[in-house]
Amino acid sequence: MTKVDRALALGNATIALANPTNPELLANGVRTSLQWFAEQHPGRAVEVRVPPYLAVQILGGTTHRRGTPPAVVEMSPQTWLELFTKNLTWAEAVAIGKIIASGERSDLSELF
Repeated sequence: MTKVDRALALGNATIALANPTNPELLANGVRTSLQWFAEQHPGRAVEVRVPPYLAVQILGGTTHRRGTPPAVVEMSPQTWLELFTKNLTWAEAVAIGKIIASGERSDLSELF
């Protein structure tokens, strides 16, 4: 995976939030920001899923190779972009049911 600059990722995420009905901008915003996030938190212990655009594995520790990872975090593209751009906190997203998280280390609040 190539290095993604934070400014590029944040810009793409912000543009996608401003244009939620444009599927190309939405896909680009999610993919760029999630790739940057994965580069900042390398590992294979937690899988972050933002369907239908991308799933990445992050955080060191347990190495996951096949089947269901030991920890899974899933959310909508809109929720991901709001978290990434700090328009929504992890606690708020969890409280209103916008994040499905299971398994050890699935609380990613410290990363946002």
